[in-house]
Amino acid sequence: MGKSKKSKVRGGGGDDLLDSSDADSVGSSSTALSDLSISYATENVNSHEFVLDKYIDALYEKRGSTREAALASLVDAFESFMLGGLVENKYATLLSLFNTSIKKGSTKEACLASRAIGLLSITLGAGSSSHETMVESHPQLSKVLQTWSDASKMISALDCLAVVTFVGATDLAETEVSLKAMWDVIHPKSGSNVGTVRKPRPPVLAAALSAWTFLLTTIGSWRINTDSWKEPIAFLSTLLGAEDRAVRMAAGEALALCFELNLLDISPSEDADDDTGVPGSSKGKLFLDMQALKAKIAGLASNLSAEAGGKGADKKNLSDQRDLFQRILDFVKYGECPEESMKIAGKRDVLRVASWSELIQLNFFKRFLGRGFLKHVQDNGLLQDIFNIKADKAETLSSNDKKIFRSGEEKGRALKLNKDRRLAQQINDAFHIAK
Repeated sequence: MGKSKKSKVRGGGGDDLLDSSDADSVGSSSTALSDLSISYATENVNSHEFVLDKYIDALYEKRGSTREAALASLVDAFESFMLGGLVENKYATLLSLFNTSIKKGSTKEACLASRAIGLLSITLGAGSSSHETMVESHPQLSKVLQTWSDASKMISALDCLAVVTFVGATDLAETEVSLKAMWDVIHPKSGSNVGTVRKPRPPVLAAALSAWTFLLTTIGSWRINTDSWKEPIAFLSTLLGAEDRAVRMAAGEALALCFELNLLDISPSEDADDDTGVPGSSKGKLFLDMQALKAKIAGLASNLSAEAGGKGADKKNLSDQRDLFQRILDFVKYGECPEESMKIAGKRDVLRVASWSELIQLNFFKRFLGRGFLKHVQDNGLLQDIFNIKADKAETLSSNDKKIFRSGEEKGRALKLNKDRRLAQQINDAFHIAK
């Protein structure tokens, strides 16, 4: 699909941009998104590409407000539709533009771009494209975390880093790099001068804990050295006493996952012979330390599950905290796993989770995808694989119903041809009017 003759060719520096009249044509994001919605209803690939190209063109525009509008529309589109087939040949261009927005754009633009990268990764699904997305975006996202910029920018970068690594990482080493970047926000080390330790604000700390925990769910199948987890788990236990409730709850979920992954379990039989050959020496002490830590965490969870609400306390958040820590206490003491289920509209399938790993993944994807979660659960193969959901829409139908279903699809294709022609003209007219 050709671009408007007013479009400029991008130069080597990436700063040659569209003429302002092209920017105005994309400025009305609601109109463009409406056009995309119509085009998806008729499955017109050319119309999809036309609208997407307009968004891409706008990301070259000098005006920050135009880039922000284009990013907002792209985020909306990623949430509302499955764009996999449309972006598979454009993801590298999109990724480059998104990274530039994080690097050079305003805080609002950087937050939108971070979200767009995460949504792009989810749309692409596991594979070489999502791995490249992770590799190319990691340096810029890590820089945001290292420079301790605006809180909202850091939170967006943390969420994005968690998603792109979850989807794109191919081994434990790649995952550990992202986990370390997040842990450096959770528990920062001293700078070059003594006493210059930075402390994250509560919203940033809660987001870092959530992202770190979400990513930690992926290491269950890899070999874990439990000896190295005493210090991190001990620090997480101190956060159960944080003033901010969101921080306490995020730390609680992290600790619940650590219990599920057996990171606190050191068998006494393993301590009988260590490197020194002396029964119960260093590893014997580690076993006792871990047992004491378990008891401490169980006690704190018990207290938080029964915390009384003071005057002016947020009753909803207090109730959520009590429920979470009661679940944690039941798991630690009795091994009872959390269970949740939700129906998927239009299908007979029910999404069920029955472990802390699954529950944490479900809650993170629900929060990150927002209103787009249900759409992606229904049609995105990545989420269907994660949560073991059947993808075939005709799979649950009877033999006769399947014939009717497929016959209807054939009739739909015939009717669509005329609609496509009318749609293409409508979209062209809409953009000419906007100009």
